[in-house]
Amino acid sequence: MTNENFNINIAKIKARCVEFLNHKRSLTYVSALMSIYTLLAFHYPFFSHVVKNVNHDFSGVWIVISMVILMPLLNYLVYYLLLYLGRIVGKCIIAFTLIGNAICLYFIVTYNVLIDRSMMANVFNTQLSESISFLSWTMLAYALLLGVLPTILLVRKRVDYGSIKRLFANVGVTLVLILGVVGSNYKNVSWIDRHSRVIGSKLMTWSYIINSMHYYSRSKLKSEKEVILPDAEVVNNSKDIVVLIIGESARSKNFSLYGYEKETNPLLKNDGVVALKSKASDTYTLSTVRAILQHKKSRGTLYEILPNYLERNGVDVIWRRSNWGTPPLHIAKQFTKDDLKNIYPEANIQYDGILFHGLQKEISSCDKNKIFIGIHTYTSHGPEYYHSTPPEFKKFKPESQVVELSEAKYEELINAYDNTIVYTDYLVHSVIEMLKSEFPDRRSCVIFISDHGESLGEGGFYMHGVPMSMAPAEQLDIPFIIWTSDNSMLKVKEIELAGHHNIYHSVLKFLGLHTSFYDESKNIFE
Repeated sequence: MTNENFNINIAKIKARCVEFLNHKRSLTYVSALMSIYTLLAFHYPFFSHVVKNVNHDFSGVWIVISMVILMPLLNYLVYYLLLYLGRIVGKCIIAFTLIGNAICLYFIVTYNVLIDRSMMANVFNTQLSESISFLSWTMLAYALLLGVLPTILLVRKRVDYGSIKRLFANVGVTLVLILGVVGSNYKNVSWIDRHSRVIGSKLMTWSYIINSMHYYSRSKLKSEKEVILPDAEVVNNSKDIVVLIIGESARSKNFSLYGYEKETNPLLKNDGVVALKSKASDTYTLSTVRAILQHKKSRGTLYEILPNYLERNGVDVIWRRSNWGTPPLHIAKQFTKDDLKNIYPEANIQYDGILFHGLQKEISSCDKNKIFIGIHTYTSHGPEYYHSTPPEFKKFKPESQVVELSEAKYEELINAYDNTIVYTDYLVHSVIEMLKSEFPDRRSCVIFISDHGESLGEGGFYMHGVPMSMAPAEQLDIPFIIWTSDNSMLKVKEIELAGHHNIYHSVLKFLGLHTSFYDESKNIFE
């Protein structure tokens, strides 16, 4: 083909595009076209799940057919009303959902996540630095091709909105069809209810819009002022230090302390620690950190969290964090990584080691008998596991540096994750060594517990956040590691299964604080 012919063909394509955009189409045509596009572009994961989980009989086939009919009808109704009532505003709203659909589809396909309420909680509480770590060329391609390009066509397209009489006719006929399809599935209600959470999380645009509303409705309850608990009585004058380290996405499966074949705990294995079998209370940080810091399970009520309660009752409290998800703190000494960088400019802000920088000096400055230190880390959070470990802790090589975890080589992905556990081992060990060498006259305790586990491709899952009803063991089985300054006197009970709600009562016991709500069954110390 000559350059002249090529240029002529390009000119023809441009002319046809201009003609298509300038030619006015009825609102019915545009809404139907957008509805079919939404069905075809964004719902492969939805139908894949439906087809795999229905019975191979007439009932199962009818469920699939009904979904193919119902979903375009619902989207058609919404698109029609938005465009008729909103005009350019309606186009902007639809444009937002198209880009949102494209990004959600990328995460569903790449990480096998569910866009449910807990996932939206993660989205709304994610730090900017964490969000940036997910950026990739593939994600950009999804957003541009499936979201931005059809958005441009929609915004540019001229629409004949028609009369209000046509509006009522379209809405009426669509509603009748929707009710007909829904009514024909009354025998399949139990199947739909059983799978509602999963199929609802894959249903665009409803998944992230409705679950965002659910999240904010629950957040409104959670934002209520915390319930103040009864005062504590200090029953001894001993000089005590408790260091609580909350890990991020650390699963016990990859700790050699729990039988992992690779040596990921070379330091802690010689520290005389106790490793309890433990399960997480949930699979996402916002929920689990709340569970760790409250004295009992609570869905709607926020009870006074552990750091606030201890400080109010005379304990010197220090809180350092590189992570998010902590309920509101009402304490004097709380520091982010940025705060610590300002105090210790020589420290490297990239790694969680900064959270432990200058800690010995800060403890020495405390003038009270009872000291509690909370350190909330980020070390094992994906997808950039390799980014969280200094070069000297990269024990296992080669390690994956792929953001799209499903594209990573499994062994390299495991190596990158295992290196975060090696680094965690060092951080916890360094606190133990500091307490042993610098504060031998104090009763000391170090507790390490993870917020939840992590999936690394097992069963097709990556990272965390899967609903509890279907969460794999990798996201639930977590390390719960305890060190005390005197193993002969400060013994840990033999507990079959521990968890997040053991922390509050165990800390109260160790510090010698007696309260009316103290629960001995949740205390880990003898």
